[in-house]
Amino acid sequence: MVLKKRKVVQVGAIVLASENFEKLKALDGGPLAQQLASVLQECVQLNDGVQQIQLIKKMGSLFEEMDEKETESPLLHGCLEKLALIYFSLDSKNPLKRALASALSAIPGRLQGGAVEILSVCLQERLGAESPDLYRAVTDCVTGCLESFFLGTLLKFCSFISTVFQFLQKALTRYHEQNSSLHGNHIAQTQLMQDCLAAVKASMVVVQRSQERICGALQAQHGSLLWETMSGLLSCFTSMLIDGNFLQTVQSTSGMAVVLFIRTMLEHKDHLASLVDDLLAGAEESLSAAPRWLSGSCTELYSRERPAPVALFLCHGALAMLSWRSRELGGRGEELLLHIPSVLLELNSQLKESSMAMSVSRILHLWTCAALDGLECGSCSPSLRASLSGDSPLLRALLEYVYAHWEHPLDGVRHQTKAVFRHLLRMQRAATGITHASEDPFFTSLTQNLLALEWHSKGKYASLSCLVEYLGAESLLAADAHIPAQLLSLMGDQSLAPYASDLLETLFESHRTQLSSSPGQGGSWLEQWHHVWVSPLLDALCEGQLDQTTYITDYCLPKLLKCSPESLSHMVRVLQSSEQDRSRGPGSSRGALGALMTCLRAARAQGVLRSTQEGVWGGGLIPIALLKQALVHKHDQVRVDALGLICESHRSTEMLSAQEMELMHHFLPNNLNTQSPGVRQQTLSLLRKLFCRIRDSTQLLQKRSEQRKPQVEEGAESQDLLCTLQHYKARPESGGHFEFMWWVCETLFQALFPGASFPTRFSALNLLGLVADTFTFSTQAGPGHSLFQLEETLTPARVQAVLECITSGFEEIKSLAFDLLRKLPPSAQGFQDTARLKGLLQAALTLSTSTKPYDCVSASYLLNLLVHQGVLLRALQLCAEEQRVDLSVRERGLEGEAVEILERNTFAVVKYLLVCLTVEIEQAERSLLQAAVTHPMYGRVHCIIAGLQQLNLRSLGMVSQWRELVAELISVSYRISAVVSPVVQSSSPEGLIPMDTEPESAASLQQILQEIQPRDTDDFFSEARLLEQERQGSPANDNPSVGQRGRRGQQCQVTAQMVLVCCWRSMKEVSLLLGMVCESLPLQCTAETRDGLLTVQQVQGIGLYFRQQLLQSRHRGAFELAYVGFVKLTEMLTRCSIKNLQQLPQRWLWDVLDEVKSSDPSSKLCATRRSAGIPFYIQALLSSEPKASSCSLLKMTMTELIALAMPSGELQTDASTVPQVHALNILRALFRDTRLSENIIPYVSEGAQAAILGFTSPVWAVRNSSTLLFSTVLTRIFGVKKGRDEHSKKNRMIGRELFSRFPALYPFLLRQLETVASTVDGDSGVLKLHPCLFLLLLILGRLYPSPMDGTSSTLSLAPFVPFIIRCGRSPVWRSREMAARALVPFVMVNQLPSTALALLRELPDRAEATVRHNHVHGTLLQVLHLLRAYLESKHRADSETQHELRDIITCVRARLWLATRLNPCVVTRAASLDILTCLCSALGGEAGDPELASLQVGVLELVSDSELLEPGSLSVVEPGVTQYLLSVARLALCVWQQSPWESLPARLLQSPVYEVRLLVLQVVLDQLQSPTPLSPAPYTSLLSGAGSTLQTLALQETHPQCLAMVLKVLSHLSLDTLLPWTVNMLSNCELLGWILSLAEDSIHSVEIHCAALRFASRLVIHWVECNCEELGGAMQPDLTRWAGLVAQCCEDEQPVEIKLTAAEILVNITPSLLTSTTLPLGLAGTLALWRSLFTLLQDEDQEARDRAADFIGSVPPQLTACGPADVAPLLVNPAVALDLGLGLLCRLFQLWDQTPAGALTLTEWLLGDRDPETDVEDDSSSVGDEAFLFDKGEVNLWAERLVYIRLLHKHLSTLLASAPPLSINEAKLTSLTSLASARQTSTSQLLRALPPVPEFSMTADFTQLTIQRERTTLALETLNTLRLGTLSC
Repeated sequence: MVLKKRKVVQVGAIVLASENFEKLKALDGGPLAQQLASVLQECVQLNDGVQQIQLIKKMGSLFEEMDEKETESPLLHGCLEKLALIYFSLDSKNPLKRALASALSAIPGRLQGGAVEILSVCLQERLGAESPDLYRAVTDCVTGCLESFFLGTLLKFCSFISTVFQFLQKALTRYHEQNSSLHGNHIAQTQLMQDCLAAVKASMVVVQRSQERICGALQAQHGSLLWETMSGLLSCFTSMLIDGNFLQTVQSTSGMAVVLFIRTMLEHKDHLASLVDDLLAGAEESLSAAPRWLSGSCTELYSRERPAPVALFLCHGALAMLSWRSRELGGRGEELLLHIPSVLLELNSQLKESSMAMSVSRILHLWTCAALDGLECGSCSPSLRASLSGDSPLLRALLEYVYAHWEHPLDGVRHQTKAVFRHLLRMQRAATGITHASEDPFFTSLTQNLLALEWHSKGKYASLSCLVEYLGAESLLAADAHIPAQLLSLMGDQSLAPYASDLLETLFESHRTQLSSSPGQGGSWLEQWHHVWVSPLLDALCEGQLDQTTYITDYCLPKLLKCSPESLSHMVRVLQSSEQDRSRGPGSSRGALGALMTCLRAARAQGVLRSTQEGVWGGGLIPIALLKQALVHKHDQVRVDALGLICESHRSTEMLSAQEMELMHHFLPNNLNTQSPGVRQQTLSLLRKLFCRIRDSTQLLQKRSEQRKPQVEEGAESQDLLCTLQHYKARPESGGHFEFMWWVCETLFQALFPGASFPTRFSALNLLGLVADTFTFSTQAGPGHSLFQLEETLTPARVQAVLECITSGFEEIKSLAFDLLRKLPPSAQGFQDTARLKGLLQAALTLSTSTKPYDCVSASYLLNLLVHQGVLLRALQLCAEEQRVDLSVRERGLEGEAVEILERNTFAVVKYLLVCLTVEIEQAERSLLQAAVTHPMYGRVHCIIAGLQQLNLRSLGMVSQWRELVAELISVSYRISAVVSPVVQSSSPEGLIPMDTEPESAASLQQILQEIQPRDTDDFFSEARLLEQERQGSPANDNPSVGQRGRRGQQCQVTAQMVLVCCWRSMKEVSLLLGMVCESLPLQCTAETRDGLLTVQQVQGIGLYFRQQLLQSRHRGAFELAYVGFVKLTEMLTRCSIKNLQQLPQRWLWDVLDEVKSSDPSSKLCATRRSAGIPFYIQALLSSEPKASSCSLLKMTMTELIALAMPSGELQTDASTVPQVHALNILRALFRDTRLSENIIPYVSEGAQAAILGFTSPVWAVRNSSTLLFSTVLTRIFGVKKGRDEHSKKNRMIGRELFSRFPALYPFLLRQLETVASTVDGDSGVLKLHPCLFLLLLILGRLYPSPMDGTSSTLSLAPFVPFIIRCGRSPVWRSREMAARALVPFVMVNQLPSTALALLRELPDRAEATVRHNHVHGTLLQVLHLLRAYLESKHRADSETQHELRDIITCVRARLWLATRLNPCVVTRAASLDILTCLCSALGGEAGDPELASLQVGVLELVSDSELLEPGSLSVVEPGVTQYLLSVARLALCVWQQSPWESLPARLLQSPVYEVRLLVLQVVLDQLQSPTPLSPAPYTSLLSGAGSTLQTLALQETHPQCLAMVLKVLSHLSLDTLLPWTVNMLSNCELLGWILSLAEDSIHSVEIHCAALRFASRLVIHWVECNCEELGGAMQPDLTRWAGLVAQCCEDEQPVEIKLTAAEILVNITPSLLTSTTLPLGLAGTLALWRSLFTLLQDEDQEARDRAADFIGSVPPQLTACGPADVAPLLVNPAVALDLGLGLLCRLFQLWDQTPAGALTLTEWLLGDRDPETDVEDDSSSVGDEAFLFDKGEVNLWAERLVYIRLLHKHLSTLLASAPPLSINEAKLTSLTSLASARQTSTSQLLRALPPVPEFSMTADFTQLTIQRERTTLALETLNTLRLGTLSC
């Protein structure tokens, strides 16, 4: 269901002087003519354009009714003259013009000649216009006559064609002259470009429509006026082609016009191709051979100095205006056709603008269409076929273009590239004539190369899709059968999912077509298709991750169901029979149930599944219990899909069934509190569709009911319709079946209880807003049957609940509550009471002066709500009188008209706030401390901004008063800025004031404020500032102010945070206010302008203010705030029609660039802090430049900045360094600005060069700025990071693509790399570190070659390889590592083994004294990375791997000494060992290879002889020793896993190097946790050889990581093999005590604490299951300790890891302890664990809640059988789990026969542990609330105490109602009753003591006391029930 907004078309009315109709009255005519004149006069007198269209249509029908006699009437001719006059006076886009053209086309044939004559006369009169303002209108008239106008096509243009061309030449000449004078005037320049484009198009249309007649006239009269005018037009087109100030659309159209005019004017058409070919070449020697008229008009086109884009536009013109379908162009035509792509490819390497790249791709696509026309025509020559075949150089070059641009960042380029590739395939088939593509070597080779590409290459998908059209899916599946699974695995990547889904769709549609059309398949083909495509998709839906399944659902599943609707039954059958949900444990993916919901939802949305089908909802296709289980499923997406299945429908009027309403009753209450924003948005979207269905279907039902009522008043069908209506909207008292909408609103209002979480309020308010929006009207179809309206459910309490949401700490909730209140009728809002409104107004005004920033937001929303009330002005005047403020407001406008309530009240509120703000500014000017603590100014300004945003400031009534107020606002803003600027613009760091609340720091606060002075100089280049001397020279403050009076009157602490927040927030609000003033207020251009509020002088003043803030501020926060307002100002100036204002941005830009170029250390511009606000200033000026313009400011700025950023050859001084730093910082900001989009791309190459060269500067500031610029340029080139792995190919780019987009980088990088490589390691032995080495390796490491690379490519990566290899000799380890990584992508996959072998052979084969270990280490690292890349490659055969690696193994064995003790360097030994480990792990499973066997023998000897098994032989303090030992250990473990070595694990665990022990333990743990665990032999070896060692390590290990790892390993081993504990002979009780002590002592280490507690829990569960005798005796205190530790881990302040561990433990102990019938821990211990579980189910962390909710799946079946029938106890969300858990605990009380004790315990839980009076006292005794400005109090993101309290009361009441009379401890009952009564009394007293409107003034206290009041009330109710039950026994 898609709701479309109707498009409103503006129709301008006809305006014609009345005197034009005076002559018509005197003319004679027939009745139809008179009627026509009457209708025409009536039409002109109307002011509504839509009504005029109806009358014009009536005129058309009158024309059709006329006979021959009527056509000769003078009156009719007079009407035609008036209609022609009207037609030519209308704008071309006016719908009236199209209607009039249609009416005139209905004129009878006999009258058409006269009408054409009238039109011709009118048009010729228009062509004589002299005013340039009329040129565009006349041009549109010419075009309109020839397009979509029948009579216009009959005009005899040839009779006045010269006049038309003269006019167009005059207009184009005028436009060309005017263009040069409009530089910088973007609005006028854009309009001029449109006018010029219209004139060029008009000239082309005239020629195309009259080409034959024009050609005849030209050939008959050489040198005539027509020749001159057309030659003049040709000169105009040439001038526009040459002039780069014209837009590319104008130039491109001019190129087409040039070719069209040449084709028209040329007498001998066989010379046309050669002339156009000479124009493309631009050869000056061809000028002499051209005709005189051509050489005279197009001389500049033959110049070698012409701009490069000229050839591009001429190519476009040739392809658009010439045809190759026949051989009319002759042999030179084919030469021209083959020459055009060469020109285009050459231009593609020269032109850098993205728009040019788009043009090249589009024109290449046009060329492929023309080439196909030439190939597929019957007269194609063999030479052309050969030149366009797949083996031709031209086609290979075009394929190179495709490969380089199929991942271009522009969507248009990628789309055109795909189209070019498709046409190239078609050209190959047309050129060769091979019908079966599978037999063509070109297609087979191309397929193999494409399949060899990595799947992250986006161009691969589109190319394979094109190939499928020719080869079919079966050919690709035969080449790679894993394509479906591979494509589905890629659906988890958002960037690849659309491409993969498109390829999947192409493949399965092609495969289905092939299978269904194959002979002999029968009905089995569908099963085969399901096996190939449907089964992998279902597996992915069941087992895939969230992202993968989401994108499969969005992209693939709908396409699959559309292709094969009958596959739905197969999906449902497979998924319902699946047992995956039962076999997998909790916490896994969505499973078969989720996949089923996904498929059904997609099917219903596609219309494949309808709920009206028999058996869909109940017992048939979809069991209702299954849907209920899905609606409360633990997995978010399962719930969303189930809801989508209910809400979405193919028909928007499908009736909501009773089953669907029942399911919504099950869903809505349990899913309002959803923490995931994405799930909330999806839920809201689906429920919007549901409400629209209800509305639309109800209207349809009402209509049917009213239609059928007279016929079947008592019929059953009518009664069913009425019954269904009652389902939707009946009130509770009306006796409807479900009262659905009433129940929905009641549920939503009830969710707005005190303390409701943010998700609950967000969902409820959004849904209530949807209800209000959806049901906004009532239909009068019948009495009592109107649609539901939200106001029917409103009560004062519910409105108050919505109003209290404005006090929320989240602005989204405030906004939603405000919007909902505005949608309610005024009578329901409850603001009619003046006293209540005054109280709310006073609360809002008080909040506006709060020191807490979020309070002023609440005040703004509240004030915006009150300004709509008519009685507000009186209440505000009362407040003003109390404050002695004059608040006089006129209630009439300038003309005496009435002013709207909103404007009047807003003006009054803003004026009052402004008066108060003025007083507060005066106070701040006297004492900033006092202002910060009592009346910070930013709250008032924020409320003023919010109030003004509600008004349409461009249509005000009180203009004069607003004008005065605006002037005062601007003045006050400047004053605020002046007060806070000393803090904001200080050179000190942001924390310039100590951030403490201690008296000592506050005492020095006043002194520090006095010392603040703006630092306007930057002398960091010359000397350091001596701050201590300055401080010693300043006078001390003898009497600093330590504290101030707060706004409530009590003594409060003045903190540094208060002062800083006051200053920073005030500056922010001032910037936003001034920006809004510039953006929203109308300009007062002259003194006579009536509606203007802002003068030109004020705009200029605001601009100067922002300039000062941006260029002199030091802190990022300050200039970021000013930047927001300045952007609004610049955008307004760009749109402004006042020339002086429009040129301000350009003037400011020139000024700041001049200042940057001339800056030095004494300049006021800040050269530190990344140039502070200067980049923001320039960024705002450039980003406001219209994108449709030529971007002249951007081009000029980039040219200047790049020139400054490039290092000069002279010695760097301060005068040159500071501008360079500024330029680098500004370039960084511009490259990061996304609004500059592709316009910045042409400068990326220069930016990268400036960054790399700047890194060689001796000045640190330049190097720092260069590094930042380099990082930004990398992001611009390669895009944002696309994966966690920095070295993944997702974050890389094909080298050809990089260098084709940025060709200047290729020679630069190669030259720089050559320079760097020459200095890496020279023969002199002198250490040289080139500063560019790191940057070059970083950017080169992001490149990789492609199998599609051609050997003849001029941008080959091969020249880089030797230099990168040489960089591996760097003396810096990090550089050698980067060189090794950078080398891999530069080597083709099939060349990796040979390159590695060549590097190995360079290594010495024996120990020598002259070995240079840096060389050796770099080479070994390169070999290692090459081997890893080759072994990880997917596109290689195993047989090839064995053959290629055999030589490598031989070479490695020959240099095995590098890994032995013969090599004194442990670093190179470690690298050698890593190579051996790589080879052994890759080939360990192969047997029978003598080379490999020999290598394994050598490895065993090497490990045995190494220092690894000789502790103490090497000192770990020596560099590289630890890494060496780890390499040996990895090699040893690799050998051990392949051939068990019994003593190895135990010996390695005894190593003194903790890294080795940690490595071994990690390997063992990975094997134990692996789905495919160790084979029996190594596992037995581990237990026998290392079991006691693990126990010893657990008792003696001192390293924290190793100890934690040991405990994890022990937790995964079988306890039957570990117990009894043999080391130290610990008993079970001693073992538990030791592990608990370890857990208690390691609370500082989360990892050890969790591991110890997990191991202890496994022991407890084991002993309980084994009925250990010690449980009830000596072990009982330790069990209590263990339960206490588990409970402690569930507390809110614990880290997430600890809470997850506790949740896991509680889930594991559920069957053995929590639900045990024997109570092993006793009732108190068991209840403590249950309470801990409930605490976790209410935790704020979603992961902890979800993990705890899994306990439901561990409950024994006999206990879940008696639970709710509609919820399957398997995987449920935490809210449902909490409800089920409380119910289960109550049933367990009865099972344990502990109902009395359990009821008392639950009552204690219900009452709570906190005393409200003590809590309030604690809050008041703390430092005032002003001390913590951003502390919002207890903010709950999920947990809701009232929900828990109500659930607890519900289940406790159920327990007591079903229990027999109980024997309750009377003393305990009395004590609880007294406590509850005392708390109730205390709560009531505290509530009465709160100030008026406490929900706004003391929100936190009010909420807390309200919750406490309900707790005590429910507790007393429960205690009374208990007492009654006790007395009755």
